[in-house]
Amino acid sequence: MPQHLISVTVENKPGVLARVSSMFARRDFNIHSLTVGPTEDPTRSRMTVVVDGPVMEQVVKQLYKLVNTIKVSEHAPGEAIEREIMLIRVNADPQRRSEIVEAATLFGAEAVDVGPSTVTFQVVGEPEQLANFHELMKTYGIVSLVKSGRIAMARDAKNQKQQRSA
Repeated sequence: MPQHLISVTVENKPGVLARVSSMFARRDFNIHSLTVGPTEDPTRSRMTVVVDGPVMEQVVKQLYKLVNTIKVSEHAPGEAIEREIMLIRVNADPQRRSEIVEAATLFGAEAVDVGPSTVTFQVVGEPEQLANFHELMKTYGIVSLVKSGRIAMARDAKNQKQQRSA
């Protein structure tokens, strides 16, 4: 089933997140990622929802019916800038530590904590980049992992045209 990336601008009020997530649950959609944060206007929040499902047209209509919804946008592939952040702690005995740090550097990961037998990295990037980094780190032994939900912002209209023609 395809994944859809939806941005929902809502009023910054209690209970809005629960209503939005309940709407997806009632329609039997699996939410892969849900992130909420403030916008440039402190009275509004923006939700980024990555959901598995067929066509989202009906879901978008249902989101607009929720009282606190201001705007809903479904982003087609390539039409949004997408990022996630991941913290990942891996086994790193002293003999292999420089090898692990060097491999992490190729992904733009930063060592944020070093222990006697582990290193914790922070990596920020597109979801595919984080997935690739995760796969690489499996070879060293992952001790712990936490990842944010996806955030997204529509590309500038000029950049969208360039992306489509590329």
